[in-house]
Amino acid sequence: MPIRGFIARVLIASVIVGSMPSPGLASHGGTRLRLIRDAEIERTIREFAKPVFATAGMSVDQVKVYLIRDNRLNAFVAGGRNIFLNTGLLVRAKSAEQVIGVIAHETGHIVGGHLIRMRNAIREAQIKQIIAFLLGAAAAVAARDARAGAATIGLGAKVAEGTFLKYSRSNERAADQFAVTALNRAGISSRGMLEFMKIIQNQELLITANQDPYIRTHPITSARIDFLREQVARSPFSNSRLPARYTEMHERMRAKLIGFLSPPSTVFGTYQPDDDSLPSRYARAIAHHRQAETAEALKLIDGLIKERPRDPYFHELKGQILFESGRAVEAVVSLRASVKLAPGEALLRMALGQALLALGPERTTRAALAHLRVAVRSDNSLPLAWRLLGIAHGKLGQIGLASLALAEYGLLIGDKKQVYGNIGRAERYLKKGTPSWFRIQDLKREMERREK
Repeated sequence: MPIRGFIARVLIASVIVGSMPSPGLASHGGTRLRLIRDAEIERTIREFAKPVFATAGMSVDQVKVYLIRDNRLNAFVAGGRNIFLNTGLLVRAKSAEQVIGVIAHETGHIVGGHLIRMRNAIREAQIKQIIAFLLGAAAAVAARDARAGAATIGLGAKVAEGTFLKYSRSNERAADQFAVTALNRAGISSRGMLEFMKIIQNQELLITANQDPYIRTHPITSARIDFLREQVARSPFSNSRLPARYTEMHERMRAKLIGFLSPPSTVFGTYQPDDDSLPSRYARAIAHHRQAETAEALKLIDGLIKERPRDPYFHELKGQILFESGRAVEAVVSLRASVKLAPGEALLRMALGQALLALGPERTTRAALAHLRVAVRSDNSLPLAWRLLGIAHGKLGQIGLASLALAEYGLLIGDKKQVYGNIGRAERYLKKGTPSWFRIQDLKREMERREK
């Protein structure tokens, strides 16, 4: 792909880290990449990634995996130890092994330090393009013909792009080598990785405009396919199968993504009413809810809860259906059940806090506050949690703490005016020397750093 376009993608990816969206499968539109959050899907990705990260001496807490709401097939690394996965990739992957293979490959880019090399490659390519531009301008002046300059500049762009792609293909081979080594060490078949490469190999035949971004950032060559095929043939784990729970986790993840992100007509076409499987009922419950068919949605989710009473994510979905249908009191019951079953999930705490806050009385506002505090301590990158925390403090007359929470919210969504306004208000109300006052000073320094 053109160097200029690639640089833009790298910059976009580097600035959005830390600006996180709302709960469930809601997305945040304030950034150019639409990130989504969902407790169940994030847990699934963590489970898939854990054995791969372990082979590289890393834990799931040391690498952040972000989900991008984008139907196109893509995955990439940016900003250090950050892996980005498009929802389109997760839906189109046919097995857990395929998703794990992608994660292993992207981890290879992190371990290999390819981001640093890529920046150097881009820098070298930019220099060549600038030189070509200067030479082109000189040629045009000497020949008094703008076409001569255009030809030279065009050649320079090709040289620059070739410089980058040379590094890119080298990085892809190294990442493949790491991936198959890591999968073997984890006792996982690399067959899924090979299968995934075959799925996207056909994309190379499409014209550039119709290709998925994965093709342009991860050039698939016959040599890479041959390498993976050879590794599968040699590996003692090629015919190994993951435990059945991995298959269910993958199918549930796909069902949830399709249920929330595809048109309901597509959901019902993919998951037929006579399909009584768990993923089918899960997806159809979501689609019915999106069509405001609450009774049908609740019937399906209640059936799933009856079969799996200790599944926190079924209780979470029921709570979401009830809350978004205007039945906050009933929603609280389901969301409390989800938090009890998975107390460490910040997104579930946030959902419960939101439902409790909607009830109104001071008693439930204080209960909401307690859950929201736990949520932001567990994950301080949730804009909605900070906004709800600000509302809860405000309802209780705690203006300084409300302003601090709203300043944190403004920082996450990139609203400079909101940050400065709430910093000023918080300083007037917070007692000097308290932890909250010191946090305000931290936010001031952070804003100064960003301004520079």
